[in-house]
Amino acid sequence: MGRALVTGATGFVGSHVARALVERGHTVRALHRAASRLNALEGLPFESAVGDILDLDSLRAACDGCEWVFHAAAVADYWRADHRRMIEANVDGTRRVLQAAREAGVRRVVFTSSAAAVGGFGDGSPADESAPFDLPPERFPYGYSKWQAEEIARAAAADGQEVVIVNPVVVLGPGDLNVLSGDFVLKIHRLSWTLPVTPGGVAVVDVRDVARWQIAAAEQGVPGERYILGTANMFYPAWFALIADVVGVPRPGLTLPGWTLPILAEIIDRLKALGINLPIDGDQARLGGKHIYYTFDKAWRAFGAPQIDMRQSVADTFAWYQAHGYVKEDGLARLIRWLGGRSARQQR
Repeated sequence: MGRALVTGATGFVGSHVARALVERGHTVRALHRAASRLNALEGLPFESAVGDILDLDSLRAACDGCEWVFHAAAVADYWRADHRRMIEANVDGTRRVLQAAREAGVRRVVFTSSAAAVGGFGDGSPADESAPFDLPPERFPYGYSKWQAEEIARAAAADGQEVVIVNPVVVLGPGDLNVLSGDFVLKIHRLSWTLPVTPGGVAVVDVRDVARWQIAAAEQGVPGERYILGTANMFYPAWFALIADVVGVPRPGLTLPGWTLPILAEIIDRLKALGINLPIDGDQARLGGKHIYYTFDKAWRAFGAPQIDMRQSVADTFAWYQAHGYVKEDGLARLIRWLGGRSARQQR
């Protein structure tokens, strides 16, 4: 088995890719900054490569002697990130990783893009890999940054570099240290029946399937091709209900009409422009009424069907959060539980 470099190895997806590689007998080299927390790699044997995806010299050293590079590093928390920093990391970082891999003679690069870079947002039918990003850049800078990075990857593949693109949908699972997609689970546990439900939908997948498929992409993916990695398309009311049932709270029941979302988005944009920090941005609110669905046939045919269903994924996600102190019972959560219990007793 060969040596594989994983960028973003201290993050959610990257750490699972690293673990899946070790389980299969590969030697893992993890790129990380000197100050990075290594909690996600706890208990895992790996070679440390101190560097940064924007530092070409450190990337050259990290790529030296590697057969594969899994480029999973990115600024993904787009609703709370500086857009300039996000573009620099996601676009310029990808360009430099590919350059360093090419110069070091790396056989294949698997680039972790995102389903956010696939077009057809909410047009009513599931999008496939052929759909180019089709939103105005200012409406969804994160998706646009990933699309730009894909263009660089496709150009490299056209020039003969073996680059395979994978596009995970919303990723859940244990180990989400920075509470990215797992925020769904924590919010529903805390707010339960009071949490508003939007009339759209989302595509979801477990991180362990994403990691397994990435290794399959290194082994048998077609250079220059993109593969959407997903398990299920979930209507938000059904998705929120599933999460509530798994974590043991009353189901959210207040559905926001679709026409309210643009108004809410405008209010959020104005508050953020005033410097008010919010856990959501206007783009997220606008997309809440869209059915952001995808087809997964191409990846399933090439790499196999998913092995972890979403009910199990949610259960494992919540159990990990409980074990690591993320699940907190504050005054608001206790009040909501008390009111919910009282309402249920009155209805009997």
